[in-house]
Amino acid sequence: MKYKLGDFVRFVDEKMEGFVTRIIDDQMIGVTGEDDFEIPVLASKVTTVHGYEAPGSKKAAEADEQPISTGEFKAKGVYVGVVADAKANSVVHLYLINDTSFQLLASLTTEKQSVFKGEFGGIAAPGTATKIYSAQLADLQLWPRLIFHIVYHTKTNTEPPSPIVISEKFKAKDFSGSKKTIPVLNQAGWLIRLDEPEMVIDAQKLKESFFQSADEKAVVEKPRTEVDLHIEKLRDDYQFLNSGEMLKVQLDVFHKALDAAIVHQLPEIIFIHGAGNGVLRHEIHKLLGKHQKIQTFMDARKEKFGYGATKVLLK
Repeated sequence: MKYKLGDFVRFVDEKMEGFVTRIIDDQMIGVTGEDDFEIPVLASKVTTVHGYEAPGSKKAAEADEQPISTGEFKAKGVYVGVVADAKANSVVHLYLINDTSFQLLASLTTEKQSVFKGEFGGIAAPGTATKIYSAQLADLQLWPRLIFHIVYHTKTNTEPPSPIVISEKFKAKDFSGSKKTIPVLNQAGWLIRLDEPEMVIDAQKLKESFFQSADEKAVVEKPRTEVDLHIEKLRDDYQFLNSGEMLKVQLDVFHKALDAAIVHQLPEIIFIHGAGNGVLRHEIHKLLGKHQKIQTFMDARKEKFGYGATKVLLK
């Protein structure tokens, strides 16, 4: 298969073009156009459109020409950055982020059912982001195991760290945190550190934490007067959760915000749950109806929220 996920292609027999968003088998690929519909097509019926390159990607030859920094030598900062394709959002690209002053000799191999495949091998110059792998984010559970081999190199008088050898099978929890701005690439995405620094335990602080009172340990932040419970506002990885897991996340945030409102003696609080199928609204109303600290509750400002929010008056 000569095509890769994220490649920009044009149909041979039709005036259509789009991005490769799925590798179906050795002959078939899925192409997504501007209408966001994925069309299965024979690989022989499309051709590559040259000139498109994902933002932030660097060719190995260009990376090799990067000058050695003359500033402070940075020994730490090797990551995998995961970002969505700028044109095909269903596809994510994995970048090797070299935020160090070392030149990295890197290799990525995938393994699935004892079948190994070399995906990337090359040089990552200091301060570069190099695309090393692409995949469908929704198919995360089908991703192969990723095996990284990274060797440090520098011409300066600096002792290189031990090579990095990591075998990783990514799971949904790896993408459960909020997106961050990825170093060097300067795009929002998930950041996974490969050169994890050694954990240093401060014995004195650890000792002090055992003698803190409960009041000192528990600090309840004052909640907003309007709490949005839409799942896409709460988790970046919501597409990996089933309906039961989504409901649990939403109810956990509801309980935390309601408890905080009671602690801070707010007169009222609004929960934006949306209309949808009504399950979340029903669960919230059932819990509010049994709560001793609730004076009453009602639909909140129908002209603004419709039936998608509940206003809670506290005692």
